[in-house]
Amino acid sequence: MSDTPYFKHHVFFCMNKRDDGRNSCGDHGAETAQKHAKKRCKELNINGQGNVRINQAGCLDRCEEGPVLVVYPEGTWYTYVDTSDIDEIIDTHLVQGKVVDRLKI
Repeated sequence: MSDTPYFKHHVFFCMNKRDDGRNSCGDHGAETAQKHAKKRCKELNINGQGNVRINQAGCLDRCEEGPVLVVYPEGTWYTYVDTSDIDEIIDTHLVQGKVVDRLKI
């Protein structure tokens, strides 16, 4: 078995929708953002084995700070407002390997 990670970066978007009225990522554009990220990574040809994987996740337990996503293996947590924030995370973190401090939680 190889010690090389299957993905260089694995990105999880919280998609949680709470029924009790509390803030949840699913109510703040998480689905649109996740689909945009997946499409953009494919366009940049940085998706797939050895590169980037964009996934949906259930509750990541940080909806109060959300919407949120987390990039592994670094464990870097981000919040975002729109697709331009997602593009900045992709361009800066996933492509250049630098944390986007202004969006980091």
